[in-house]
Amino acid sequence: MAMDNSTGYSGVVNSGDLPDKPAPIKTDGVGPWIRDNLFNGAFNSILTISSLLLVLYTLPSALNWLIFNAVWTGGSDACRANPDGACWTFVTSRWEQFLYGFYEKSERWRIDILLVILAVGIAWLAWERTPGKKLMAFFMLVIYPIFAFFMMYGNEAMGLPIVETPQWGGFTLTLVIALSGIVASLPIGIVLALGRRSEMRIISLLCTIFIEFWRGIPLVAVLFMATIMFPLFLPAGVTFDQLLRAVIGVALFASAYMAEVVRGGLQAIPKGQYEGAMALGLPFWKMMRLIILPQALKIVIPGIVNTFIGLFKDTTLVLIIALFDLLGIVQASIADPNWSIKSVPYTGYAFVAIVFWICCYSMALYSRYIEDKLHTGHKR
Repeated sequence: MAMDNSTGYSGVVNSGDLPDKPAPIKTDGVGPWIRDNLFNGAFNSILTISSLLLVLYTLPSALNWLIFNAVWTGGSDACRANPDGACWTFVTSRWEQFLYGFYEKSERWRIDILLVILAVGIAWLAWERTPGKKLMAFFMLVIYPIFAFFMMYGNEAMGLPIVETPQWGGFTLTLVIALSGIVASLPIGIVLALGRRSEMRIISLLCTIFIEFWRGIPLVAVLFMATIMFPLFLPAGVTFDQLLRAVIGVALFASAYMAEVVRGGLQAIPKGQYEGAMALGLPFWKMMRLIILPQALKIVIPGIVNTFIGLFKDTTLVLIIALFDLLGIVQASIADPNWSIKSVPYTGYAFVAIVFWICCYSMALYSRYIEDKLHTGHKR
């Protein structure tokens, strides 16, 4: 026993070894992750086991149909002899049509060049350490769409034969409509969101009417209006390309949803940010460009990408106005009597689903990368 006379504190000094304590619970690795996320309660454990049983029940038959029992070589006769497996020869024999649509075969090199430039541009912007990102972004957002239009449509002065838009189709048409809508909807949505929050009542009212109008009607109705009703308002003898009308309709439709996503981000910015910017004497547009919008857009990255993904999938609706995107061209190929086989329709739709899933998941994956890089939330 020891006594401290100055403080009156007494304590016991242990001269022996302290008893061993249990090791701390491991919190990293596969085992702890499974314990914390899949079996962290009775309900989650039951849900995990039920999901696992469902996967084990459906996955073998799905893999057997898609891969192991599928027909990979031969023609329609090979698929007809094996109707219980996927007919991938249908896809391999029609892949050019699925990619280019009805585009002139002798001019398909133009699309090849554009697809290579698009892939390089996306990779350039996605890779973190590549130089000149601002110049590349300007090229891809401003110059590339104009260049792509002249390359695909043609120009006699440039020595490129004209290929009318009804001949465009397949995955190329899907990219044209989706990328045009994505590039146009974000800036229009930002302007609409700022206009709806404007203190000028007439501007706020007009933006609100625009947003609620486009959000209140389905995209199918928008496409019908753009194709059937819009030409009725044009002067006699004036025509407007059907594809361009569809692209404008899709872009305006998506911009209304984008405006609400951006408006949510603007409302999430603390009032002190606005007051601090005004205290610095910044004009409105400079305040928005330098302080408010960068923060607001960072907050709503998931919502923006979700709108992009929805827009990308909604491009399949252009089939109802006789524009043959990837899904439309696959459906047209399925109607070929030479491929009237039981497994062909399922294979065609499975192919479309896989292509769309790859594109949409790539956008979602890059979105999560940007979120983690900007520290907008927890990692997923």
